[in-house]
Amino acid sequence: MRTLLLALAVGALCACATETAYQPASPQTEGYGYHEQSIEANRVRISFRGNSLTGRETVETYLLYRAAELTLQHGRDYFVIADRSTETNSRLIASDYGRSRFGYFFFSRRHGWAPFWDPFWDDPTEYRQVTRYEAYAEITMYSGHKPADNPNAFDAREVQANLQGRIVRPPPSGS
Repeated sequence: MRTLLLALAVGALCACATETAYQPASPQTEGYGYHEQSIEANRVRISFRGNSLTGRETVETYLLYRAAELTLQHGRDYFVIADRSTETNSRLIASDYGRSRFGYFFFSRRHGWAPFWDPFWDDPTEYRQVTRYEAYAEITMYSGHKPADNPNAFDAREVQANLQGRIVRPPPSGS
């Protein structure tokens, strides 16, 4: 039983220590991954949300790849980005890196010797910044040849071919 619990704990820690894979967002992925919402027959709003280990460039690459993938799934040839943005969510987290949080012990008749934390004794002074990125785009999908004069138009097959090598998918379940 102890071995099973240890294996589960190590597996959970390993899963948390990697950047967000290219996958649909779900409760199992804690909402990290891609999500899309149909607006019209040829218009879709797409987002990709990464965890704190997923860089901005990766989040934006996955968003473009998902746009190309959706375009091809709808039997279309190219897409035009109507609106695109990337939000940054940063915060500072205090950590004591394993130092004792107890300043000293005190004796009480009711509880015996007990630790007492004094914020002036052991104030965590080391902080790290945690940043998460979420990219959004609204695309319109079309059939035919991509217009050469529109810088917001992307050939779906070309985008998919060029970005394929940068896409990291989750490991197959059951591994």
